[in-house]
Amino acid sequence: MNLIGHEQPWREWREAMAGERMHHAWLLTGKRGLGKMQFAIAAARELVAEPDVHQPAGDHPDIHILTHLPKDDKEEKKKADGKPFELKRNIAIAQIRSMQQRLNTRPTLGERRAIIIDPADDMEKSASNALLKSLEEPPRGTFFLLVAHRPARLLPTIRSRCRTLRFPIVEDPEMRALLSREVPEAGHDAVDAAIAAANGSPGAALNFITGNLGPLNTIMRRIAVEGDPDFMLRGQLAEAIGGRPDRARIQAALDLARAVIGARAQDCRPEDIPVLADAHSQLVTLTGQAPTYNFDAGLLVMEIGTLLASTAPSRDRANA
Repeated sequence: MNLIGHEQPWREWREAMAGERMHHAWLLTGKRGLGKMQFAIAAARELVAEPDVHQPAGDHPDIHILTHLPKDDKEEKKKADGKPFELKRNIAIAQIRSMQQRLNTRPTLGERRAIIIDPADDMEKSASNALLKSLEEPPRGTFFLLVAHRPARLLPTIRSRCRTLRFPIVEDPEMRALLSREVPEAGHDAVDAAIAAANGSPGAALNFITGNLGPLNTIMRRIAVEGDPDFMLRGQLAEAIGGRPDRARIQAALDLARAVIGARAQDCRPEDIPVLADAHSQLVTLTGQAPTYNFDAGLLVMEIGTLLASTAPSRDRANA
């Protein structure tokens, strides 16, 4: 996918590289799906490259990426076999400790190395505290790029030691052009729904289409408008999401539900605004908890449906 909306981050990054002293820690912030990780890898490759030193096209020995590992040995085997696998919920302290051991050696090819943590806001508390020590006293030639979708979850002391690169959301015309280019087979209605649901995130828009989230969107909108007095629509919603949805699909459903309520808020009675705001706030809370809490998927889907039903214009029909 051709990444869009990165002009300003690249400008800031390259101006810093051209300066006398490059800051040692960077915080890449913005919504999920804006391509922050892809930027981090490309920026890291620019950072470690040196004239007349061959740079490998694949994995780079001086770029170390810390992210979610497979959940257990069984999932590790699935990964090795090229099959879909489940991830651990957090980046553990053991991963930070292992990275810190590497920092006791010199970079392999040149004078610089880059450490990418994605997403840094999913580090365990102990991992965050361990990382802080490296940020306070970084080894010479070591640079950190922390990708964060929810930077407020990071320790304030970590945030204060980083220079922030903010990634803006993408405007609708650019999103439409991107979707037309990447998924030309998508219909006009699907593209419109994807743009509305993604709220400026190209990754979310593409996931909407490739993940066949159109049926979810239709059911959610019906619940929000009609209510669900007999729980039939909530049952359809659970069926559309699937019996064992992975975290990515649950995340997409939460994002979509927030977008549905956001669309309702644009054309509602003034007296409906407090209810819509409350439901949206609760969905935001669930979205923040979903990556780390061990929710029962079925109950979470019903909660999403109930929050949507609570916003229906006729409260007695919503049965929320």
